[in-house]
Amino acid sequence: MSGPEQLALDWGEALVPHRPEPAAASPLAVFTHPQANREIRLPTCVVSYSFAHAKRRTIGLRISEQGLEVRAPRYCLVSEVQRVLHEKAAWIHEQLQRQQQRQAQIQQNRIVWSEGGQVPYLGSALRLQRSHGERLEQPVTWDGLRPGVLRLSLPPSASETQVRDAVQAWFKRQALAHFTARLQHFAPMLGVNWQGLKLSSAKSRWGSADQRGQIRLNWRLIHATDALVDYVVVHELSHLREMNHSPRFWAVVGEVLPDFQQRIKALHAWNPPLA
Repeated sequence: MSGPEQLALDWGEALVPHRPEPAAASPLAVFTHPQANREIRLPTCVVSYSFAHAKRRTIGLRISEQGLEVRAPRYCLVSEVQRVLHEKAAWIHEQLQRQQQRQAQIQQNRIVWSEGGQVPYLGSALRLQRSHGERLEQPVTWDGLRPGVLRLSLPPSASETQVRDAVQAWFKRQALAHFTARLQHFAPMLGVNWQGLKLSSAKSRWGSADQRGQIRLNWRLIHATDALVDYVVVHELSHLREMNHSPRFWAVVGEVLPDFQQRIKALHAWNPPLA
């Protein structure tokens, strides 16, 4: 019945107290590993996970990009594995949810290597635009007249892979020039001499330094803000005075970047674009 709720009591009708329908149970979250070979129902989620026996003394749990991975001693009983999973149920759900959110964010940051795609550059974005019919000296050009546009002089038949390779080559050249300038800026402030710079493509490290004064910086930092680039540069230069992460090392970093802790948090929170 539409409209305001009405209550009527007819002759001969017993008045029965209203009993609300029980609330429907919230559906359980479901997490599935692509190579799952076991499944368990936990209080708040259902998890299909990858399981394997291994040479180890304890049951190990790992949350990877793909999901939950469990490794157990060779003669470990299934019931013991299930007991551990139930004990860690809250942690498993929280970590899987975080990983799921992180992967969703990574996918949002995936670069489209075609006309109109946007690529982060020192905290801003450059839009890819083909130079239709216009000949440019380089495959990729960025000029001051259109600062938000990266112009591509590539054949119309160029694939996304070819566009990506050309644009990334341009970004690597920019990274080498920009990082060199920042090293030259901060080295005198720290009283150190660096001997050489090489770009890296490491997947889990932003930079490194050795005792000879050789610096390696991940070229993908060129997608980050100036504040994050400067932090990594100062971090590696500081190692030329302290080859460790002792309080003395962090004191050196703080000499030129008093807010380095905020920059560290921002770097950890940053999701670099996915090629």
